[in-house]
Amino acid sequence: MRPTINDVSRLAGVSIKTVSRVLNNEPRVSEATRARVTAAFATLKYRPNMAARTLAGHRSFQIALACDNPSPYYVYEMQSGIRDRCLVDGVRMIAQPYDHDSDRLIDDIESLIDGSGVDGLILTPPATDYPEILALMARRNVRFVRVSPGTDLDLTASVFIDNIGAATVMTRHLLALGHRRIGFVSGHASYATSVQRLAGYRAALDEAEIAFDPVLVRPGDYDFASGADAAEALLALRLPPTAIFASNDDMAAGVLSVAHRRGLSVPTDLSIAGFGDDAISRFVWPALTTIRQPTRTLGYKAADLLLAAEFAVKRIEVPFELIRRDSTGPVRSAG
Repeated sequence: MRPTINDVSRLAGVSIKTVSRVLNNEPRVSEATRARVTAAFATLKYRPNMAARTLAGHRSFQIALACDNPSPYYVYEMQSGIRDRCLVDGVRMIAQPYDHDSDRLIDDIESLIDGSGVDGLILTPPATDYPEILALMARRNVRFVRVSPGTDLDLTASVFIDNIGAATVMTRHLLALGHRRIGFVSGHASYATSVQRLAGYRAALDEAEIAFDPVLVRPGDYDFASGADAAEALLALRLPPTAIFASNDDMAAGVLSVAHRRGLSVPTDLSIAGFGDDAISRFVWPALTTIRQPTRTLGYKAADLLLAAEFAVKRIEVPFELIRRDSTGPVRSAG
């Protein structure tokens, strides 16, 4: 038979009310008691009766993720982190893809709120910065958390990494290897992260007293094809870069494919760096030097903010890490 809340109560040695408080993530439960109840959930493979909880508490016990990102790995990791946190509270996650260029974007998100009755929403870039969406959330009085916002930073709850700092660290790494002519592939212009990572690249050049050259910057779209197109343009320059930093790993993989096709040795002839530490960064050859963006952690912490018993406007910064692999090396000497 399916385990009940009474079974959990007996196994954990606590009252039914305490089990209910843990299910609803209420604050009046000690950490030790919460751990016992959570362990009992796992042992019994207990799954709460969602319909009964909804009727009792006038909540849907569902949250939604609105996500538009060309990287399947980013989407998977974001969903996985949110789902991991939802499992703790017995909450269901709804994943809603959206098209940031669609004329129906606002209607689609409002339909999601109305159709599912979700208790809250997690927004990922670029929707995090759309004024129309922020106005909709305020008008509908729906809890929401933004991932990696670039505007109105103190307006809402959010989780993020320091994109400017991370891009600065990566560019410093290339400079330390002797590179002075460093190409940069930016992301889609509608993403605040694209602007932030370009700013970090420029900040490191300024530190090294190297003049910014706009010829060395090419637009991308956070996908493999745009990275390859950018590499073709950069490597066709009369003075091509000795290193290329792409602002995500999919685009860096596109740069790497062009380097191989042109017969360039990586990193002897060209160093290549990415951003994200997505799975592709480890599967290409040579493996990519990159910035580890803990996407799953971002998702988990976004859901944690959303599911808190007492929702508050908080900003949580998640640390990044420079990952050195074989795609970057010392600049080749002129001789």
